[in-house]
Amino acid sequence: MKINASEIRVGMLLEYKDDLWQVLKTQHVKPGKGGAFAQVEMKSVNKNTKLNERFRSSESVEKASLEETNFNYLYEDDNKYFFINPKTFEQIEIKKNLIGEKGKLLTENLEVSVSFYNENPIEIDLPNQVTCKIKTTDVALKGQTVSSSYKPATLENGLNIQVPPFIEAGDNIILDTRNLEYIKKI
Repeated sequence: MKINASEIRVGMLLEYKDDLWQVLKTQHVKPGKGGAFAQVEMKSVNKNTKLNERFRSSESVEKASLEETNFNYLYEDDNKYFFINPKTFEQIEIKKNLIGEKGKLLTENLEVSVSFYNENPIEIDLPNQVTCKIKTTDVALKGQTVSSSYKPATLENGLNIQVPPFIEAGDNIILDTRNLEYIKKI
């Protein structure tokens, strides 16, 4: 699907120069002299290289058409995660380096949305909120209640986050998967 260069947003996947690119940064520039343009920083999904490109506002680029399907997380091995489609019972595997840090938030039977490009899985979307358990946390200091102070905590999955002072080891919390921030205690 063709889109105008001014419609490019962070996170979009573009087909450009015979490759698939994920938009990391975009900036719309309107110089005093000459036409406006979009300065776009992109990362290749396949080759893991970066590219800075300048598109005039009148240019159009090809937005990658993705097919999304819901899958449930099953298990992991040394370098792959395994998922199952709850309707067709088809199993797929996705390399760990494709998922990155999000993989630590996967729990058994967690429903995720997997995006496919040319029938190859390229990314997963987690639910916006997941339940996690606190493994360890620092002791809260008295007198720090004047400002909204947070303390470091380690989750059972190994992620380090910031939590309010009243959270203790063993507590269950809800975590925002988009920015890895504490939402509330359960």
